[in-house]
Amino acid sequence: MDKKQKGKNTLRVLKEYAIITFGLLCYTLAWVVFLIPNRLVGGGITGLGVIVQYATGFNVSYFYFIVNSVLLVIGLKVLGNRFGIKTVYAVIVASLLLRFLPLIISEQFIREIALQNGKLLCTIIGGALSGFGIALTFTQGGSTGGTDIIALIVNKYRSIQPGRMILIMDVFIIASSLLIPDGENFGSKIATIVYGYIMTGVLSYVCDLTLSGSRQSVQIVCLSKKYAEIADRIIMEEHRGVTVLNGEGWYTKEESKVLMVVVRKAECNRILNIIKEIDRNAFLSVGSVTGVYGKGFDTIKK
Repeated sequence: MDKKQKGKNTLRVLKEYAIITFGLLCYTLAWVVFLIPNRLVGGGITGLGVIVQYATGFNVSYFYFIVNSVLLVIGLKVLGNRFGIKTVYAVIVASLLLRFLPLIISEQFIREIALQNGKLLCTIIGGALSGFGIALTFTQGGSTGGTDIIALIVNKYRSIQPGRMILIMDVFIIASSLLIPDGENFGSKIATIVYGYIMTGVLSYVCDLTLSGSRQSVQIVCLSKKYAEIADRIIMEEHRGVTVLNGEGWYTKEESKVLMVVVRKAECNRILNIIKEIDRNAFLSVGSVTGVYGKGFDTIKK
């Protein structure tokens, strides 16, 4: 592997971890700013840890780290080492953020942006922000841990959206908040559970919406006399397969080569730029496709 390729791989890895870190920041900000100050509950190991914190005072960051350490052992065996390394990173970073963000963010800021806007708005914002953060970590092969690990294990063998699987587990976790001995009346606890369900519904919707957007694919069809140079650059630079088809222009009766490439939507502009650099007169068509299965894309599950 040459230095140029090593440099590209290093940049790609750094980009993946930067996106994961940003996703974790969004996820933890949702809890620290919008949910915990309003004594709201949610799903996942974080939600369970918050319930424990309300009941006993045991810090959610410690609970999150301990429980995830156990689940990671299972995840490493089922989902592989590469996934495990990223999730270990995610669990450590998320635990640190949950522990130290409350010390950095001022109470006045939380009061102005969250507490004064009411529980319902904080529930919606917190759910959307945490769902977006979870989805970002998923797109880079990582996880925020906890029920996310369970959801990805199920998703590996069954065609069940991670957001839906998380929703099912979170229903039971949120309902357990009824057991908190905090002195609140039964009506207040029911309201808290309802807010928790609203938050989880928003989270799962935003999570699935973000993941679906990242998995959209396009099919590019290109007619160019410089097809060989274009195909070589796509393979070398983007690491995507190219199919060369035999064609014939019916009007000119000339034989031609047709390139067909299927890539993720996010990669489309890079492919088009390559074609534009080599042959500005190339004839192109770009169409959205769904259900792309095979190496580099999705796997058909039972």
